[in-house]
Amino acid sequence: MDKQMLEGKVAIITGASYGMGQTIAEVFAEEGAAVVLTARGKEKLDAVVDDLRRKGYRALGLAADTSSTKDTVRVFEETVKTFGDVDILVNNAGIGEQTIIDETTDEWMQYIMNVNLGGPMRYIREALKYFLPKNDGVIINISSVNGARPFCGATYTSTKGALNTLTKNVAMRLIETNIRCNAVAPGATVTPAHLANKAGVQPGGAKMLEHSGHFVYFPGPECEPVDQAYACL
Repeated sequence: MDKQMLEGKVAIITGASYGMGQTIAEVFAEEGAAVVLTARGKEKLDAVVDDLRRKGYRALGLAADTSSTKDTVRVFEETVKTFGDVDILVNNAGIGEQTIIDETTDEWMQYIMNVNLGGPMRYIREALKYFLPKNDGVIINISSVNGARPFCGATYTSTKGALNTLTKNVAMRLIETNIRCNAVAPGATVTPAHLANKAGVQPGGAKMLEHSGHFVYFPGPECEPVDQAYACL
């Protein structure tokens, strides 16, 4: 039998209670990694972790908010306490939205930015406390095609463009190390969040503002979450 690609590795995947994050965790576990899944909702998270454990995989679920520095520190501490190390970080947690700039409030803008950009910055900053001393590690940011083709909400697309820039900045910071920082930029991927957007529903169940007429739904073919998961290997 061929050696598993991630045998002996420990991976943290944020936003992993459903959709793309869940699938990334499943694929990483299949490839031999111990996986630490985070999400804000404990019930869904526990169900995913229980399923992984029933299949014989090493998995830990930690309810955590990526907009909280305290939660971020705790995730890494609990990961090392449970599995002895951390080797891979996948910044998947994020919120999609379709609100045009002239209908974007300060509160909404700050909420989306704090999760979509602030979250990865916090997790990368914390990961480097573990990666730099051993000169080894992998950081994968889940961006979006919107980072280059900004056809969704003003705040969402801005955070994905910024995440692309952050990825390059961190990669430059790490250029003389054995630590890699890359991004995967999915297009339309069949996840619950994607299907909600397709149905015209914002995060939290709120209907999109239909009167504006400015929303452009993801053009082109749809991919499955597993397609994006394999891109992360």
